[in-house]
Amino acid sequence: MPKAHQLSQTAYDRLKAEHEDLTTRGRIDIARKIEAARELGDLSENGDYHAAKEEQGKIEGRIMHLSRMIENAVIVEATAGAEQVGPGAIVTVVFDGDSEEDSERYLVGSIEEKVDGITVVSPGSPMGEALLGSKTGDTVSYEAPTGATLTVKVLAID
Repeated sequence: MPKAHQLSQTAYDRLKAEHEDLTTRGRIDIARKIEAARELGDLSENGDYHAAKEEQGKIEGRIMHLSRMIENAVIVEATAGAEQVGPGAIVTVVFDGDSEEDSERYLVGSIEEKVDGITVVSPGSPMGEALLGSKTGDTVSYEAPTGATLTVKVLAID
């Protein structure tokens, strides 16, 4: 069974719109570029043709990725004002040994939920798993990929 992708309604709607745009306008635009490049002659030495075909491959890859995400999406409610960390929450933490002025903000969710200026941490990552269910004031520890144990204190949940 494919892995479910937890997304907010906003992210889901944005991905659906991007998918629709790429499957219609995007495919038409790239087909025009390929056709124009073909008209330039010899395809073996035609940089425009090869660039257009590469762009087409990237678009088709993105379409397949979006299709899988949309098909397996589970809409989760925003956790704004929540008392504990859940998917979609923006969490302010401070690492053990740092001062609160060095706090960092993380969005616990899919990279597709990305917000400018906030690092995304997957709920399935060591840090994400440790943060899920924690509350403001809690201290959680997790093992980083390097093998080191890191500890963070939850300062706020947005």
